[in-house]
Amino acid sequence: MKLTPQQARAHADEVRATSVTVLRGLIPVETIDAWNAAFQPLLAASIDREGDNPNRGAHRYYVTLPFQGLWADAGIVDNDAILAVVEDLVGADGVLCQLASDTPLLGSEHQELHRDTQLLFPESGVETPPYQLAVNFPLVDVTDDNGPMEYAPGTHMLSKADGMARVASGEIPLVRAHMARGDVMVRDVRHIHRGTPNRTGAPRPMVVLGYSRRWLHRPEVSIRVPADVLVALPERARRWLRFNPVFESAAEASRPEETYRAFAY
Repeated sequence: MKLTPQQARAHADEVRATSVTVLRGLIPVETIDAWNAAFQPLLAASIDREGDNPNRGAHRYYVTLPFQGLWADAGIVDNDAILAVVEDLVGADGVLCQLASDTPLLGSEHQELHRDTQLLFPESGVETPPYQLAVNFPLVDVTDDNGPMEYAPGTHMLSKADGMARVASGEIPLVRAHMARGDVMVRDVRHIHRGTPNRTGAPRPMVVLGYSRRWLHRPEVSIRVPADVLVALPERARRWLRFNPVFESAAEASRPEETYRAFAY
């Protein structure tokens, strides 16, 4: 699926105005189901490793995905529609610096309302155009029962205090992000949002690809790229990955999982 320049700009403008846009039915369901099957052993290993101290709140796990095999699918990391919107927001010289997932299980709770990043210059109190994005897609259909994200539209361009006050008063209601397998969300991570409880017996994995302006270094995340995977990707994807560490083999690229925790900005 390709977007016309006008369609890409409309989706990007929706992010600028509300913080979120959704590309419906973008990824084939068969691809999503294959990712979900491959994800389950990674989730089980994370649960075994972290036990009663999960890294995103009770029964909620952040799992880094290894950049190899199906996880390095050019149909996703070099997707024309996704990158058309991302490039409009953070520039064609931006960077892809994160490939991971967030998964609530039965017993998870409401997260605190938070933002995923702070102002570029916190002392100024001034918001800016987008500089950090999350591209999210679920590996199962997201319903009211299995832990949809709730977000407050437009709060990415407000101070946190102002945004929280407007949410508390009901002036800005929280919106539940219902998504089907194959849907892709592009969001400005400055908006106020939270995870909600998964009340089902099945995990609700949500993949995140993190994109930033080229000059924004995020020390808490990176993608460890095997050299043979890198050379097999299209030139555009290699350019988006250019600031990530490259390793001679997939074994060298392996590492203990990141334990990136949600920050209550």
